[in-house]
Amino acid sequence: MILEKAVLNPNMSVKAKAIYTFQSENKEEISIQENEELVIFDENSVDGWLQGVNSRGEKGLFPASYVEILRQRSNSNLTDSSVSPAGSLGNDSPHLPSTPITPTSFLPQQGYYDDDDDDWDDWDDSSTVVEDDDPSHRRSGGGGGGGGGPNGHAHHIPNSNNPNVHYRAKPRMERQDSISSSRKGSMVGRNLNRFSSFVRSGVEAFVLGDVPMMAKIAESYTIEIGPKGPQWKESPQPFSCSVEDPTKQTKFKGIKTYISYRVTPSHTDGAVYRRYKHFDWLYNRLLHKFTVISVPHLPEKQATGRFEEDFIDKRKRRLVLWMNHMTSHPVLSQYEGFEHFLMCADDKQWKLGKRRAEKDEMVGAHFMLTFQIPNEHQDLQDVEERVDSFKTFTKKMDDSVMQLTHGASEMVRRHLGEFRKEFHRLGGAFQALSQAFMLEPPHSSEPLNNAISHTGRTYENLGEMFAEQPKFDLFLMLDKLSLYQGLLANFPDIIHLQKGAFAKVKESQKMSDEGKMEQDEADGIRKRCRTVGFALQAEMTHFHQRREVDFKDMMQAYLKEQIAFHQRVVQQLERTLRMYDNL
Repeated sequence: MILEKAVLNPNMSVKAKAIYTFQSENKEEISIQENEELVIFDENSVDGWLQGVNSRGEKGLFPASYVEILRQRSNSNLTDSSVSPAGSLGNDSPHLPSTPITPTSFLPQQGYYDDDDDDWDDWDDSSTVVEDDDPSHRRSGGGGGGGGGPNGHAHHIPNSNNPNVHYRAKPRMERQDSISSSRKGSMVGRNLNRFSSFVRSGVEAFVLGDVPMMAKIAESYTIEIGPKGPQWKESPQPFSCSVEDPTKQTKFKGIKTYISYRVTPSHTDGAVYRRYKHFDWLYNRLLHKFTVISVPHLPEKQATGRFEEDFIDKRKRRLVLWMNHMTSHPVLSQYEGFEHFLMCADDKQWKLGKRRAEKDEMVGAHFMLTFQIPNEHQDLQDVEERVDSFKTFTKKMDDSVMQLTHGASEMVRRHLGEFRKEFHRLGGAFQALSQAFMLEPPHSSEPLNNAISHTGRTYENLGEMFAEQPKFDLFLMLDKLSLYQGLLANFPDIIHLQKGAFAKVKESQKMSDEGKMEQDEADGIRKRCRTVGFALQAEMTHFHQRREVDFKDMMQAYLKEQIAFHQRVVQQLERTLRMYDNL
């Protein structure tokens, strides 16, 4: 069951205490800390989620199983608190799952959404797909892990000789976090934190061999050994795509207004028109499917001023960068949903393709089955050291990108404010001096006065030039830095996938050495860990390749614009200087 709308009712509020720490994954949820006092708006959970407010005043959703209700009862003049599990509905209440799912709609705080988040009745009003009943299988909006097959039907698990699909039947269970106690003693236990990225992504289920076998795997992504290590095989048909011509349009006789963009792939003859919400839909499909790939973040939303020229221009620039990253990625660029986004111009076909993408089974853990990995042996210890080195690198790069972002933003502020003001002040002072010289006509030199007055106007013009310059260089630099801030922000979770896989390999080998597990089973876990390792290393290689190209282009563009700008400044000053030559 999907939570369609959450309505807060303060008359039903109760106090509660968090018994576990929960980290929010999207703007509908809030983070809670162990032992934190909470206020719950309605103690009856919906699909395992409660709505409430934490001690910091943040409102949103959190898992019912992570909190305890504090009940008040009076006894004479004393008041005691009794504790009961949250989300209990009583004997007459319908059964709800013991693990929550992500609600598709929650009453947002003002300012979250813009014009692109209206209802979808004009696009596809009947394509909502129930994807998974366990939040431990999602990563920022999705990610299939273990459990049943599509539409709730059980999977048939045939035998397979492929080391990536050598799986055991998964026991039926009421709660994911209690599975370790229900598995046989020889099985590797599952992580207790079912909200970690390792679990939510489905990679844990894949590594342990608990992903149901697919009858047919239609898509395949190849990892090969390159000069600098594992890398994604290049797309057989590379292409680019432009995002142009943002245009304000209306519907419902002008009641609703939105911006559309002309999207033109280089390998087709026609353009399609997309709104921001179409980009947002594609972005969420990408997050749902591509477990071990750093999907670039979309440009941020804005609650007000979304039709102002500066905001439209900024969003367009950043959508161009987003699209460039998508088309340059050997895996993302081949995604069927991306192809549908780029090419489909027919409304009916769009809806069919949209639903097909939302019902894609090769997501999350199943996505790991699509990899074709090299036969070359890699020592897992070497891989772990390489991943650790990349983790250190990304942390340092993230800090440096943040530092450069702050510096560039401060420079923009000064260009638009201080520099412009100071040049205008200096120009005004020169013109005041010229006017003073005119007050004594017998001793006044008109050419000198004119030259000084012109100098004042020159400096005022320079102030305007400084105010205009950021749109030609600093804005573009900030756009690129914003893209990389998003990419870097993804890597801690992706690296955690490999760390979790390493831990399972070590645990299984220990159990095998102690005679608690068959060596064949431990070897299977190790092989599947190799798949995760190759995929992460291929993504690391792609990141470095794009980083070198992008930052070279960014620095060259910035320096060229700076040189051109200062040449224009010099030309202005030289013309002004020549006015004094023949006085």
